[in-house]
Amino acid sequence: MNINGLEKTKTFSFDRSHSAKVLFKRPDKFREIEDLSKHNRTLINTGSNLSYSPLGFYKDSISVKLKKFNRIIDFNLKKKEITVESGITLSQLLNFTLLYDLWIPQLPGYPFITIGGAIASDAHGKSCALHGTIKNSIKEMTIFHIKNGWLSLSEKENKEIYNLTIGGIGLTGTIVNVTLKLEEFKNKNFITYKTKVNSVNECISEITKKSKEKDSFVYSWNMAENLKSLGKGFVFQNKINDDNVENFKFIPEEKKNKFLPFLPIWNKLTLKTANWIFYYLNNSSNHFQEDDFTSVIFPFYGKEAYFKFFGKKGFYESQLLISENTIEDFFDEFKFIYKKFNPTISLFSVKNMRGTQEFLRFEGNKICVTFDFINNKKNILFMSELDKICVKLKIIPSIIKDSRLSKKIVEQCYPEYSRFRDLINNYDKKRIYKSEISQRLEI
Repeated sequence: MNINGLEKTKTFSFDRSHSAKVLFKRPDKFREIEDLSKHNRTLINTGSNLSYSPLGFYKDSISVKLKKFNRIIDFNLKKKEITVESGITLSQLLNFTLLYDLWIPQLPGYPFITIGGAIASDAHGKSCALHGTIKNSIKEMTIFHIKNGWLSLSEKENKEIYNLTIGGIGLTGTIVNVTLKLEEFKNKNFITYKTKVNSVNECISEITKKSKEKDSFVYSWNMAENLKSLGKGFVFQNKINDDNVENFKFIPEEKKNKFLPFLPIWNKLTLKTANWIFYYLNNSSNHFQEDDFTSVIFPFYGKEAYFKFFGKKGFYESQLLISENTIEDFFDEFKFIYKKFNPTISLFSVKNMRGTQEFLRFEGNKICVTFDFINNKKNILFMSELDKICVKLKIIPSIIKDSRLSKKIVEQCYPEYSRFRDLINNYDKKRIYKSEISQRLEI
């Protein structure tokens, strides 16, 4: 349905926990971005709408969809810099830069996420123990705000707004273009090593040790079907394969399993079966294998069925940053509430992370623990108990991944929540830019 040049569509968050009938505007000229003020509505920006939590829409806002702003504006091979529009996807960017043996290493796990979305969420990828978040690859950017106009942002110009924009969930305006600092990346293939672990403690010990190795991306896959097997699994280590100099294979531009319907396949029994099959296949195969770029950097590409099998009700993800000093206490408390609720967990993974936490950014020199849950009443109650543990142990939950987090929990877990809210309200006094997450967290 089209209303005054706006397209009305029912939209879901990626985890399917939120939906709304949303008015979209798809500008392809600067003037069209400037003219959005004529609609006299609040706004929010959206790229590919692949955020687990609903960053890119709100029932009363116009979603500015920037997929047509996907051009390469400038490329300086000598300086190793590239300026792109914010609607360019990671695959489009890399299919160009990797031809010159250059990339940005902070890449979330799916190739069709836009650069603008990655900046608004301060995205990270498998290499976050080495490279931190995408903040470390940004040199400067240009944004447009309905009341504040066009702004150039960098560490040297409008620094406060620059810092508010990175991980600012789209609340400072529309990111139009960005200049990225590129790094050399010559060999595009990997060797993946795996080490079997039998407990949470063993897993964390292996990850801590292997994460210190140069050019190594380390993460785990662990079982969580019951307390007896909790933590049992494998630590995977992706290392650049210097012996394989095959030409780079372009990252596909189309989603696999695009039209696969949402089927409620996952439950206690099917997840137990799938996880044990995965465990035994890995346990009986070689401890290393060669992998190509796409399968390592974008692990969810080609595995979209995993998300579809949650059905139309979707799932919840809890991603937590936990200090090394409290990780043992966390899992002691986790096991205690596990006995009470017996949750259905489909994914349990661990990796290290590097960075400095500021505002609402999910960043820090801590251990990153991730759980996926089927969306049901029992699991939601379990996650509410997890929230209490986060507050008690000063753990940071990701607002980008967990779409049920409340203002109360976020305010207690993020030391700079109030500072971020106050600075945003001072910058955007009429609060023109609003999304579901900004309203839920009362920012």
